[in-house]
Amino acid sequence: MPIAALSIGLLIVAQGVLGLFAPDLFVGLVREFQTPPVIYAAAVIRFVFGVVLFRVAPLSRAPTALRGLGALVAIGGLLTPFIGIPFARMVLGWWSDGGPAIVRIWAAAALLLGAFIVYATLPVRRTA
Repeated sequence: MPIAALSIGLLIVAQGVLGLFAPDLFVGLVREFQTPPVIYAAAVIRFVFGVVLFRVAPLSRAPTALRGLGALVAIGGLLTPFIGIPFARMVLGWWSDGGPAIVRIWAAAALLLGAFIVYATLPVRRTA
């Protein structure tokens, strides 16, 4: 399970890097995930990611933060089929109005979040 959580963190880091260096491609990919039935698959993936983060939290360097993050992500996954499309349209509207700079700010936030997950789920080194 810790490897799955670490992989989630790395995936989010990669997403952030993509958004920083190719904001138009990033927005295009996000748009692709906002149409039925793809949004339902995204909801399941979000829910599973949240459960993984929640379950690995006790083994992490930041159990409270990871547990809270996991719960939020899982709840977001459950809510996605109901509010996902309107929320995505709102965010994509912000991105369109603000241009690449706004997309890069969101991508930087994703990069930091992913880096935090990677840090929190890496094994703690024991000193002798």
